[in-house]
Amino acid sequence: MTGQLAATAGPRDSVAGMVHLLASGYHGPPQLTPPRAFTEWSLDPWALALVLVLGGLYLAGVRRARAAGGWPAGRVIAFCGVGLGFLVIATMSSLGVYFGVLFYARATQTVLLLLVVPLFLALGRPISLAVAVLPRFGPRIEAAIRSRPARILTFPAITAGVLVVTPFLVYFSPWYAAGFRSDLVRELTYLALMAPGFVFFWTLLRIDPVPKEYPYLVSLWVTAAEVIGDAVLGIAVIADNSLVAGSYYRAVGWPWGPSLRTDQVLGGGTLWILGDIVGLPFLAAQLIQMIREDETEATAVDAELDARDIAGPPGGRSVSEQPWWESDPRFADRFRPVEEAPRAGPPNGQ
Repeated sequence: MTGQLAATAGPRDSVAGMVHLLASGYHGPPQLTPPRAFTEWSLDPWALALVLVLGGLYLAGVRRARAAGGWPAGRVIAFCGVGLGFLVIATMSSLGVYFGVLFYARATQTVLLLLVVPLFLALGRPISLAVAVLPRFGPRIEAAIRSRPARILTFPAITAGVLVVTPFLVYFSPWYAAGFRSDLVRELTYLALMAPGFVFFWTLLRIDPVPKEYPYLVSLWVTAAEVIGDAVLGIAVIADNSLVAGSYYRAVGWPWGPSLRTDQVLGGGTLWILGDIVGLPFLAAQLIQMIREDETEATAVDAELDARDIAGPPGGRSVSEQPWWESDPRFADRFRPVEEAPRAGPPNGQ
């Protein structure tokens, strides 16, 4: 940590200030300032390896897809530019430098890993890309997705519940502090946050093959539940007077910045407000998908009606001239027009 302090100290850091930090027992990065929020970076080899592997596989798939017909540039930007970009920011920017010092830095990192990164990775349609460029494994992938276990595990109540419960387990158990003491636990925590987020957005966006397509009304209700869960988590963190991982943060003992209590309140507000703000792009994506689906269904219905008008029903009347019950199987027999009886002839002898 002392080496990190020396590496991150800027030219404006006075020798007296550094001596004061060392004398106080604090050996972490220097005070977080607005300039340092953009200039402080640290290398996380495991996170970098994950970014390179995911990005390399995705771009290799895009290359094969474009050779066979094409792949939208917007999907590439969503997956590689925004999704993986935010993964780098969450793990190796100033958030990665100060996540072990400031509670609100860790809270911001949690929101990015839980909601932002998975959302844009899902918008990149990686499953459709894999099915398209892997003809030998594509059917197996689709069969696994359509299997009964997959339908059970991706039931909306389950995916939303896991998404809401996971950060509660992280913040209100020894898991939270263990992530500061073990690199392995830290990296597994990153994956544990991203995995339920990806499954949540993947199944509700429905732009990739999914185990079961639920109505968008269900998606909106589930999204509302997730928003409430973010609010409850943030309020629980703010209201926790015993401080989350209080003994760890007291041992860190930074001599600058907010107090422990203020730091936790800021972190709880970040989990609450930033989590709800991040939900806006997801709602926008859902609305766009809903509009597109309605337009597709309307086009199909119009085409069917046009075809029926051209063919014409028995009797020579167009569909628009038919009473609605004649085309409804529930009423067609009941309200069938009564044929006019033949008129009787005149009596004999007249």
